[in-house]
Amino acid sequence: MKAVVLAGGYATRMWPITKHRPKMFLPIGDSTVVDRIFAELEADERIDAVYVSTNERFAAEFESHLADSEFEKPRLSIEETTEEDDKFGVVGALAQLIDREGIDDDLLVIAGDNLISFAVSDFLDYFERTDAPTLAAYDVGSREKAKSYGLVELEGERVVDFQEKPDDPKSTLVSIACYAFPRDALSLLPTYLEEGNNPDEPGWFVQWLQNREPTYAYTFEGAWFDIGTPESYLDAVAWHLDGESLVAESATLENATIGANVHVMDGVTLEETNLEHAVIFPDATVENGDIRRSIIDEGTRLEDLDLAGALIGAHTTITNGQ
Repeated sequence: MKAVVLAGGYATRMWPITKHRPKMFLPIGDSTVVDRIFAELEADERIDAVYVSTNERFAAEFESHLADSEFEKPRLSIEETTEEDDKFGVVGALAQLIDREGIDDDLLVIAGDNLISFAVSDFLDYFERTDAPTLAAYDVGSREKAKSYGLVELEGERVVDFQEKPDDPKSTLVSIACYAFPRDALSLLPTYLEEGNNPDEPGWFVQWLQNREPTYAYTFEGAWFDIGTPESYLDAVAWHLDGESLVAESATLENATIGANVHVMDGVTLEETNLEHAVIFPDATVENGDIRRSIIDEGTRLEDLDLAGALIGAHTTITNGQ
């Protein structure tokens, strides 16, 4: 079996934090979003190759990241785009990758910005039992949230309807961009695209596919975070830290108060500062600050600020609100 980790997005909703780094490299505790996925794929003996589908802009960052990692399976497969407007769409890019890499095997497809609480191996166990196209589904608990995802309707465990980003969702069970396809189902991708169907989200392909052959859903409880916004990233960090804080040993704290769900990285200096639900990247300095639900990028200097819901880019200096 092969695996594809989708890592080709530009995460424009998280700029400037992700303007020059893939959002998959955002830290979750001592790991990163994508490394949590790589670790599970590395451990599952059914998977003999992992293709990391990324774009030309971030190719060098992924090459360096993988070279420094302990993982042996991941290899880059580069989509020839450098900005959002060039993208082929996820389905289009997936079809190109399958052709480019000569994949002729069952395939796991998972978004590299997925933070999930279930074991990927359990999902693959379920897929082996169904021997059919399979997706992972999660109850987001809100019809408003469900509007942003692919809505799944089930009879038992079988998918009987799938609506991508519905305006009026009838339930709150959504697909989470984790799919497993038998080899035969992958052969339908070219047909899907040649018919002029939507090349963007995998959910459109699933919607088309479930009308042609049995498709099943692996439902799970626990946690799932689609890390595409600053809010969802902070929520994922909070879930991982579970009310605790993580402060690097090299950080300097002078009269600083560290509240719940705070991650302070290497070389950070905090003076007369209160933090709550915040991520502070390396070598940032905050003096006389009150920072809540905010992300402060590396090398930034902040003085005399009260921030809530802020997203501050790298190497920025803001003093007295200037």
